[in-house]
Amino acid sequence: MNDDYSSFATQSIRVSRPRTYEGEHNEPIFTTSSFVFKSAADAAARFAGEQPGNIYARFTNPTVQAFEQRLAVLEGGESCIATASGMAAILAMGLGLLKAGDRILASRSLFGSTTLLFDKYFAKFGVMTDYVPLADLNAWAAAIRPETRLLFIETPSNPLTEMMAIAPLADLAHAHGCLLAVDNCFCTPALQKPLALGADLVIHSATKYLDGHGRCLGGAVVGNKKYVGEELYGVIRTAGPSMSPFNAWVFLSGLETLELRMMAHSAAALQLAQWLEQQPAVLAVHYPGLPSHPQHHLIGDNQQQRTGGGIVTFEVAGGKDAAWRVIDATHMLSITANLGDTKTTITHPATTTHGRLTPEARAAAGISDGLIRVAVGLENVADIQADLARGLGV
Repeated sequence: MNDDYSSFATQSIRVSRPRTYEGEHNEPIFTTSSFVFKSAADAAARFAGEQPGNIYARFTNPTVQAFEQRLAVLEGGESCIATASGMAAILAMGLGLLKAGDRILASRSLFGSTTLLFDKYFAKFGVMTDYVPLADLNAWAAAIRPETRLLFIETPSNPLTEMMAIAPLADLAHAHGCLLAVDNCFCTPALQKPLALGADLVIHSATKYLDGHGRCLGGAVVGNKKYVGEELYGVIRTAGPSMSPFNAWVFLSGLETLELRMMAHSAAALQLAQWLEQQPAVLAVHYPGLPSHPQHHLIGDNQQQRTGGGIVTFEVAGGKDAAWRVIDATHMLSITANLGDTKTTITHPATTTHGRLTPEARAAAGISDGLIRVAVGLENVADIQADLARGLGV
């Protein structure tokens, strides 16, 4: 693994597995279900872990390994496991590190499917979850129980872009013998490196910015060898929520332009957020790059998060009907719940990404019926503004 490159831009392009004897310039796609051994003894040694090499594509595939190696270097982690989706990454984390009787302490500000995974499915196996406000460190400290094993956050959160200072939360977790997992989907390692701030695990939906073009599903967990390279790898090997070689190949391509895209998304999002703040029909704008954001102090070159990222949410008066009118009035923006695409997307969180939550759970997370989430793409910002202006009555 070529992890001696010092700059993020070079790492995102050049970190790779060794080339085959063909000397290919780009990573090949290994579309095979299994691998042939030289002898029965060779096969036995591979299966026993006594000899390195590929065995079966459910858990050993060179293309997937190349993606895992590159993402691990970009995040500053020892190990990475790639999964079939971002939710599969969270599932693998829970299966590998938690047991019946353990508790998760999580932010109320989470992606709706994550909350449902914790409350409906983890709970079936005796792993219960407690929730606290994301940015209130005192609330986190007060809610930790003897059974708490894992603290879980998104920063920034989906969809309100709330933020939490990672370093003090990591200190709190470790003081109580807990692990801290950070969903880094909105930032990617181009903008934020949770492991360097004390987090133990980083979660990704590679579907989003790591791909960057809305092409494939995938997920990943990055951390140290003990937790990720051993425990979570064991989940992948046994249960098989694996990433496909083709998707890994697509994500490798996406990583090559990650830093360029994230900086461009951020610049456009800031411009859009500033414009939205000036619109009479807009009640509030949530964007970390704005001075009005309560955690704006965490943004900057020498701060936790390099820029504000590409997600802007805003609220309009009139609830769901008004929000839907704004969304339906757009001609260019893609009405879809995905994000991290070169194409700007727009969605109504209360009836899409968080629609399966109870009204009480949405209210606790601050998701109003008038909230709209825009994942700012790479189109001309003036065109994005013009498309939103139709529904805002500008």
